[in-house]
Amino acid sequence: MVGKLPPDELRGHVFGRTGAADERVLQGPAYGEDAAAIALGDGILTVSSDPISLAAERVGTLGVPVACNDVAASGADPAWLTVVVFLPEDDSAVLEVISEQLHEAALDVGVAIVGGHTEYNPELSRPLLSLTAMGLTERFVPTGGAEPGDRVILTGGAGIEGTAILASDFREEARARGVSEETLDDAVGFFDEISVAPAARVLRETATAMHDPTEGGLVDGLLELASASGAVVAVERDRIPVREETRALCDAVDVDPLRIFGSGALVGTVPPDDVDATLDALRGTGIVAAEIGEVKAGDPAALVLNGERFESPVRDELYGLWEN
Repeated sequence: MVGKLPPDELRGHVFGRTGAADERVLQGPAYGEDAAAIALGDGILTVSSDPISLAAERVGTLGVPVACNDVAASGADPAWLTVVVFLPEDDSAVLEVISEQLHEAALDVGVAIVGGHTEYNPELSRPLLSLTAMGLTERFVPTGGAEPGDRVILTGGAGIEGTAILASDFREEARARGVSEETLDDAVGFFDEISVAPAARVLRETATAMHDPTEGGLVDGLLELASASGAVVAVERDRIPVREETRALCDAVDVDPLRIFGSGALVGTVPPDDVDATLDALRGTGIVAAEIGEVKAGDPAALVLNGERFESPVRDELYGLWEN
């Protein structure tokens, strides 16, 4: 079984075992909260860690923005990064590719790689990276800050990361099922659109909560926001931006664009009076943005998508393709 641990296991085995108490920790481990917040002098340090292994051809290119997105979604500007690299065999050519990908991606995001670790592990079948991103902010924006009445805004669109993975890791399968070379080439270019830092810099001005969907896609990301906020998030599918390349690839391999890796999108909740100005500000900087739903009071917390209720995480549908 590949994928995130379910929230019950995290609550039972992880969240209650966090070492020494420290009053400077404003946000510690919690379901749906991807970044820690630590009070340091006049500012707040945000810290987030992420592993990546399955996007084999672009592991470094994808890893940097994925790790930095959680910091950006907390209201901070990503600034520093540490990287742990595990390689399946003694192959300097693979290390050269990964290190160059990391360097170029860090330049694109504007972060400094300040440390890490590299080693060989023959038990692995592909490279594995673990990245920790850090940044500073004056106002931490949690995943769990949404209030009933807030409106839900989505930037980017559904399944951007998953589309790029499909076009690279599953290119032959997609081509065999009728996806054109032009569509595949365009979709691979989505790897360059994974960072949500530009959208977060705009959205954080009015957001009560922000979250970037990753594994499990938009469905899981919205459920995590709802669970962290103790609320119900009601969303309409036809209001969610889905690109034509995403539709073509998802239709070809029979997966739901709302249930595949979702980096490249940012979910935020804003008070009703701020919706129009926030959307105008996002679109004014060239960012695709849409109001897709509303936060409501409710117990238990849930995502309601076109009337279908989700109270437990979904499994990312790309995992089934890797396992076949």
